[in-house]
Order: sequence, then C-alpha cells, then structure tokens
Amino acid sequence: MSGRWRHLVWIPQVVLALAIGGGGLAKLFGDPAMVDLFADIGAGQWFRYAVGTLEVAGAIGLLVPRLAFASALGLVGLLAGAAVTNAAVLGVSVLTPLAYLAVAAFVAYARRPTRAAEVTARGSRRPGRSPR
Repeated sequence: MSGRWRHLVWIPQVVLALAIGGGGLAKLFGDPAMVDLFADIGAGQWFRYAVGTLEVAGAIGLLVPRLAFASALGLVGLLAGAAVTNAAVLGVSVLTPLAYLAVAAFVAYARRPTRAAEVTARGSRRPGRSPR
C-alpha cells in the first residue's frame, strides 16, 4: 500500500478505536445498560469485565502502529463472537458488530506486515548495508 493510502487508513482506525474503546469503558465502569446486557447473556458479570478489558486493550493497540495489525486481528475475533452472541443468545441484529468487524478486517489487512518488514525484523542484512 502506498504512503498516501497508508496514512488514510488512520481515519477508520481511529474511528474504530474510539467506538470500541468507548464501549469497553462503558462495560468496565458498569453502565447499567451493559450490566443488563451481560445479565441477559447469562455468562456472569466477570465476562463483562473480560470483554471490556479486551475492547479497551484493542482500542489502545489500534493507536500504536506496531500493534495495530495484531489489535485489529484480535478485534475481528472479538467482534465475530459478539455477532454470534447477538444472533444466538440475544436474538438481536448482528449488523453493528459485523460492520465493526468489516472495519477491523480492513485495518488488519492494511496494517499487515510486509515481507520486507519480516526479513528486517529478523535481523537479516538489508541490501547496501555492511555486516556488523
């Protein structure tokens, strides 16, 4: 992906971080709607804290360039679980988690490591540089 397009990926990346991070904070701070939602899920309130922590961590990771790929990939998994839970347990629309999932998948694709980055990360000699 060229330089201009890599910079434009920051727009959906930051919007996703704000949306997911806000939802995660609502879960962690015990918003009554979130408490009721997780009571309806039936997995216990510990699950609300676990999901909220994963969402906040994923949102922070999206804003750190080195972590953006892994964070977006983790959020894809989390959002897939949210879509399944919405459909199978809660019986509500899966549109919102699937829309967020699509954005997270796009960010993961755009921020995926390139082959050149993998080679230099392993400490291989780059062309034009003298060996140590």
